[in-house]
Amino acid sequence: MKKTNINSEVLIEGNSYFDNAMNLVIEDKEEKQKYAIEEIKNKIILGDAFKVFKKIDDEVFDMVFIDPPYFLQLPNKELRRWTVKTVVEGVNDKWDRFSSFQEYDEFIAKLLSEVKRVMKPTATIWVIATYHSIFRIGKIMQDLGYWVLNDVIWVKTNPMPNWLGVRFTNATENLIWAVKDKHVKGYTFNKEYAKKVGIGKVGANVWVLPICQGDERLKDEEGKKLHSTQKPIELLKRVILTSTKESDLVLDPLAGTGTTGCVAHTLKRNFVMIEINPKYVRGIEERFKHPLRIDEKPMPSKRYVNNYMNLEEFK
Repeated sequence: MKKTNINSEVLIEGNSYFDNAMNLVIEDKEEKQKYAIEEIKNKIILGDAFKVFKKIDDEVFDMVFIDPPYFLQLPNKELRRWTVKTVVEGVNDKWDRFSSFQEYDEFIAKLLSEVKRVMKPTATIWVIATYHSIFRIGKIMQDLGYWVLNDVIWVKTNPMPNWLGVRFTNATENLIWAVKDKHVKGYTFNKEYAKKVGIGKVGANVWVLPICQGDERLKDEEGKKLHSTQKPIELLKRVILTSTKESDLVLDPLAGTGTTGCVAHTLKRNFVMIEINPKYVRGIEERFKHPLRIDEKPMPSKRYVNNYMNLEEFK
């Protein structure tokens, strides 16, 4: 890994992970009974997270990031904008469909229970969601004994437009940051970095940045989004740099397009990712063939954020 100065900005540039990207992936097999951590470190496990969890020892991860299904409860029909009649490319994937709130809650509770077991005593966990599910997730976390340290509000500078005009434009997502229980001490928090990315001088729990866009977004063979909810590199950079140290081991059990692992690797952290969809895993493999360049400075700039939030007193 090296740092280079480009246009007076410091960039962190990671090396291509493997000459043969197939070395990155482990396909989970039923006959496999146990995974040693060194065996799966810096790997993607292609398989069902609940089956994989049973093969991983207790208390091995320093940080966990989870981007679970939103359960948007969209109608099973094509949505078109009223005026221009174009199709809305929302989240209507199979993985976001549940028969009821009870089924969704049971899925989340089972996932969070398994995650808690594999977290080290001083580990932290991040869970991101929208208003559709974040409150249900927060309750379940507290019921399971997690202790919430913060919520972080992600304000999107380029949210999906509000076409119908019957409610507020949904321009935020929430992240819950927590530890295993209220007695946990000694977890990692980089206070000075948090001040760089949160609004104002105190590093408040508000992050202002765009959704994944442009060349960063992975596309399929038809040029469409590979994954409907791919998270931006900048978001994972902030999560990782505020709550981990170099060489820490980061888990993402619902990896999607693998942003967590790609960013962790570039920032000198180790990772384990689990993903059940072979299409997404192929996308992750392709990402790791190319070095990732991460701007060390917060993006967008503090001046941009202050202008966007009308924070005149912080200029």
